[in-house]
Amino acid sequence: MPELEIIGLVAATLTTACFIPQVYKVWKEKSTKDISLLMYIVFMIGLALWLYYGIQKESISMILANSGTLLLAVSIFIAKLKYK
Repeated sequence: MPELEIIGLVAATLTTACFIPQVYKVWKEKSTKDISLLMYIVFMIGLALWLYYGIQKESISMILANSGTLLLAVSIFIAKLKYK
């Protein structure tokens, strides 16, 4: 595995992991009042496009980072709709 891809995997792990506390807090408190719905919609579209790009480039770090973060963002988006 090239050194640059290892750096990508570390970056993917860190950027994806930073969403876990937010997801935990949202589901625990059942509150999303301070979260912007529009921001999450735009963010999820961006993640989906980055995921597509990563798939086309066959970059495992981009695929893992963007699919993992997209799943976490979707869970917050669902909570936002559920806990209105």
